[in-house]
Amino acid sequence: MRPEPFAWSLHLDATLPLALLAVAYALALRRYPATRARTAAFAGGLALLLATAVTPLYPLTFHLLSAHLLQNVVLAEWAPALLVLGVPPALAADLARFAPVRALTHPLVALPLWLVSYFVWHLPPAYDAALRHPDTLLHLEHASYLVTGLLLWWPVLQDEPHRLRAQQRSLYVAAAFLLSSPIGLLLALLPDAVYEWYRDGFAEWEVSALTDQRAAGVTMAGEQAIVFFAVFSYWFFRFLGDEEQEADDAVAA
Repeated sequence: MRPEPFAWSLHLDATLPLALLAVAYALALRRYPATRARTAAFAGGLALLLATAVTPLYPLTFHLLSAHLLQNVVLAEWAPALLVLGVPPALAADLARFAPVRALTHPLVALPLWLVSYFVWHLPPAYDAALRHPDTLLHLEHASYLVTGLLLWWPVLQDEPHRLRAQQRSLYVAAAFLLSSPIGLLLALLPDAVYEWYRDGFAEWEVSALTDQRAAGVTMAGEQAIVFFAVFSYWFFRFLGDEEQEADDAVAA
């Protein structure tokens, strides 16, 4: 049964873990002080996660593919990036002492895991099954997006345990975009609607399934282009600055 669109709701299975995460972060700040910018970033990530659970975006995901893809993007890209950015460097260094953290945040592990999660859950059988089982498979889908998203952004936004150079981070981000962008492009270009759950469209807005799918694909591809290009540009110009500084140091020497 689909929830009523545009309804606000309190999902304890989502809000309670977020509240616990906020408390854990506040307690961690006592030992690992963070700048206001990092604290704001973490709070922003929590706010985005909360928005996917309690605002009308949540019920709309059962009626519009475009709303569901927006939710996926928040869970897999935006919120994880802010949460990772909000982790104090000293806490990141302590976490890096654990072997699983070192292994899972390695770029050659984190990126494939994120891509596999994205591609598998967007396959029509998996996508439709998750929507038919919102209390189990859908939670698993969202959790996998969030966890692999955290792994994806860790080597980009944290120095420990893998201190990548600026050019390596820019190439990593470029690879993430190039390898994930086919999902949105395919949805925008396919001639038929591929998800059975959304086959009837959204009658309340007179949106057909194909129109919804194309809008979802364009939105996803456009969002990824903006976000990943912005991060890529930051690290690319950092790389150019580092190269210029090294050249100046060499001349001075």
